[in-house]
Amino acid sequence: MKLALITDAWQPQVNGVVTTLVELVREMDALDHQVTVIHPGLFRTRPCPGYDGIDLAVRPYAQLASQLDALAPEAIHIATEGPLGWAARRYCLRRKLAFTTAYHTRFPEILKAALKVPLWLGYAVFRHFHKPSSGVLVPTQGVLRLLEARGFRHLRGWTHGVDMGLFSHHAQATECVHLGNLMRPLSLFVGRVSYEKNIEAFLQLQVPGTKVVCGVGPLEAALKERYPGVYWLGVLPRAELASVYAAADVFVMPSQSETFGLVMLEAMASGTPVAAFPIDGPLEVLGSPAQGGALNTDLSLAWSDALAVPRAEARSRALTFSWAHASRLFVGHLVPAQNQSRTGNSAVCAQTVTQMSSKP
Repeated sequence: MKLALITDAWQPQVNGVVTTLVELVREMDALDHQVTVIHPGLFRTRPCPGYDGIDLAVRPYAQLASQLDALAPEAIHIATEGPLGWAARRYCLRRKLAFTTAYHTRFPEILKAALKVPLWLGYAVFRHFHKPSSGVLVPTQGVLRLLEARGFRHLRGWTHGVDMGLFSHHAQATECVHLGNLMRPLSLFVGRVSYEKNIEAFLQLQVPGTKVVCGVGPLEAALKERYPGVYWLGVLPRAELASVYAAADVFVMPSQSETFGLVMLEAMASGTPVAAFPIDGPLEVLGSPAQGGALNTDLSLAWSDALAVPRAEARSRALTFSWAHASRLFVGHLVPAQNQSRTGNSAVCAQTVTQMSSKP
């Protein structure tokens, strides 16, 4: 199958959406699908206001339309709601092509936290974006129910996976060159240091040991000044990040607006238990009752309970997620583009989707 994957989030950006899409493309390639990623690096860009390290395509429609015309994809998936996502949506509607989309991030909550945009307005904009989609892929049943209540339609469940080889199991917390001889227990946060992550709930925890933050973002400078006792690592290559996960005693997920939280799976795959609030993402990753960590509306209690969870249990829970399974789900949700001039391609796409979605 020839798939066009359009995304505003791609390397060298570092976030969960990029990791998800990179792993998806790797799995699709292994299954002999032809995936063409259309990303900001192919266009003239400008930095996203307030988010260093994230570049957005500038007026991409004409170039994107030319690329898609030349590609003639059998299926089209729009992964994000940025400039490239809107341009791809416009292209499909003008040519009467069916497409799927994904809801990776709760942007209405981010807009409210960063710019005071009312939630109802943010959801109205994103509902409009996804309305013509033949399938809106969402990472958890909780997010599906939330969006359904907000008037979204054609919602499809799509879980994620974790690289069990890169994030290998360690029976005990290891030593790490990046962390030196910091006082244990080591409490770790990995993610963007930004509004939506509720990171201060982590930084304010009154727990023993050392808090470690791996990530950058718009709040970083101010928080470094306010929390000098925290150990800040910035962004690390993924192989080095794996060693940090393995060295931590507890991974803390303070966000209360997480759609999934891939970093939790990466920590658990390394054997590090997770402490989090009982919301959509953590409930999907840890389950209910929690396995491989602890959930509590009091994050300090979740931290204490998680510290007592055996590392083997965290690894065992992570093993229930795989990119192979996530990729089969993804392919099963795709739809043929259905342009009359491409009926042959559409038929091939429909047959491929049926075959892939029926595999165990």
